Amino acid sequence: MSLKFFKPLFDSFPWLLQQLNVEQNGVFFFCFLGFLALLWFFISNSNKGLPPGPKALPLIGNLHSLDPELHTYFASLSKTYGPICRIWLGKKLGIIITSPELAREVLKDKDIIFSNRDVPDAGREFSYGGNSILWTPYGPKWRMLRKVCVRDMLSCSTLDSVYALRQRELRQSISYFYNKAGSPVNVGEQMFLTILNVITSMLWGGTVKGEERASLGAEFRYVVTEIASLCSVPNLSDFYPGLAWFDFQGVAKKMKVLVKRFDKIFESIINQRQKLDRNGVGQESKDFLQVLLKLKDEADPNMPLTMIEIKALLMDMILGGTDSTSNTIEFAMAEIMNKPYVLRKLQEELETVVGKDNIVDESHIKKLPYLYAVMKEVLRIHPTSPLLVPRCPSETCTVGGYTVPKGSCIFIDVWAIHRDPSIWENPTEFLPKRFLDNKWDYSGNDFNYFPFGSGRRICAGIAMAEKMVMYSLASLIHSFDWKLPEGETVEVTENFGIVMNKKMPLVAIPTPRLSNPKLYE
Repeated sequence: MSLKFFKPLFDSFPWLLQQLNVEQNGVFFFCFLGFLALLWFFISNSNKGLPPGPKALPLIGNLHSLDPELHTYFASLSKTYGPICRIWLGKKLGIIITSPELAREVLKDKDIIFSNRDVPDAGREFSYGGNSILWTPYGPKWRMLRKVCVRDMLSCSTLDSVYALRQRELRQSISYFYNKAGSPVNVGEQMFLTILNVITSMLWGGTVKGEERASLGAEFRYVVTEIASLCSVPNLSDFYPGLAWFDFQGVAKKMKVLVKRFDKIFESIINQRQKLDRNGVGQESKDFLQVLLKLKDEADPNMPLTMIEIKALLMDMILGGTDSTSNTIEFAMAEIMNKPYVLRKLQEELETVVGKDNIVDESHIKKLPYLYAVMKEVLRIHPTSPLLVPRCPSETCTVGGYTVPKGSCIFIDVWAIHRDPSIWENPTEFLPKRFLDNKWDYSGNDFNYFPFGSGRRICAGIAMAEKMVMYSLASLIHSFDWKLPEGETVEVTENFGIVMNKKMPLVAIPTPRLSNPKLYE
């Protein structure tokens, strides 16, 4: 029995562990088991027509055997039961897909059927009742929200127009590392703050200034980290939807507290923006919030853009863009430091294109094919969302010859596909050269490699992520040599979560390598 998986349940629900003390409460324990067995007798599901999978226990299904590192556990199940298999998460049926052919069937051939999300209780809370792009059901409202987001926030022209924001924040981080030269620094933490500052500058940079803006960074990092942690806790409300009202583990309650902290900030910033607009101030430098408020006022009455949806969009941008991008940069730096020849080759490429008497500019990025290959290889071996975001079929259908019931939870294990030895040579080894032929892209059309997903609900922030990862890596590698503290080794072990991160933070020592100290100002 996998007690590792159940520990978070008992940590947040301690009275159950106390009550299940067999020595002190034997009668209660056996009555409780009898009740579960009886309940299972009345509500058990037939596996007829479903994909194969491990034998499930009454009521708890396969929860007893789950490993917290779901991406590797699901990959191991596929070796026993095949590229499509089932698992019972309490009363929730999970379908696991681990082959490109079946991923194509779900995400392309039957994309409309699978365009809804399986919304966890924690996700519903942090998205203002599921009103974000991430969780809103597929349909006219979702299409309107995505159009607003892509057109007004994440289009190439919009991103190009705010290059100065990215440049300013990244130069500040390079200056920070320069001032810490010779001392160990937490690379991931600093890059998180950099990405956060870029995103919040785009969202309301024309609204919040000075010290208030700096203090918001620390507040957001705490709340984002806590939200990600809560979303990774195994929650009874998700396994037994009928129990969600009781919130036995307090996940929804804790999430409400965190969201209130965000909401208080959002309210303050929105009020400031509306006041500035009423006074005709700040019209020369539009930020995303200003655009959203204008769209709200001009929206079609039949498809309004509400204040709740505006807040949910802001939440989407912050949660969707910070951890995922900074974690990719941290994984990349760790992998590069683990392969000195990769670091040397990158620095040679940068010296040729940029020169040691110059700093990296985004205009250089397109001339750095090896760096581009490094980024693609990082996304292959450490995909940001190893199971993507689970889908939920809107009707019962057939996948791979098996029945997939309406309302089941569909896991696409892109991590397993990206490490499939029948597709990739030496799949567990970090080899950027495999991407030098430009065969692979992020379009989602090739189901051997699709780190950002595919279909209608492919990640909307691909262009933003690409710009930030490439620009950040180029600047870090061109500006400094990097080494580990004495006696340390590079660690690339993954920690599963709603966004995958490094189990051990990357702490490294920068040494300036540019010709002129003024280049670090």
